[in-house]
Amino acid sequence: MTAKKTLKVTLVRSPIACKQNHRQTVRGLGLRRIRQTVEVEDTPAVRGMIHQVAYLVRVDA
Repeated sequence: MTAKKTLKVTLVRSPIACKQNHRQTVRGLGLRRIRQTVEVEDTPAVRGMIHQVAYLVRVDA
């Protein structure tokens, strides 16, 4: 059984003044507050979400 790849995503900027769908994407990643870090599975869907809000988050492998 192989371990699933994960990414650590940290919210570094506030999504308050952003588009509604970008705010929803941040919440969809599980991020609620600035400097909060979550570990998400490395899938094409999650990578697309990260790409959409790349200006708000920092990603570590």
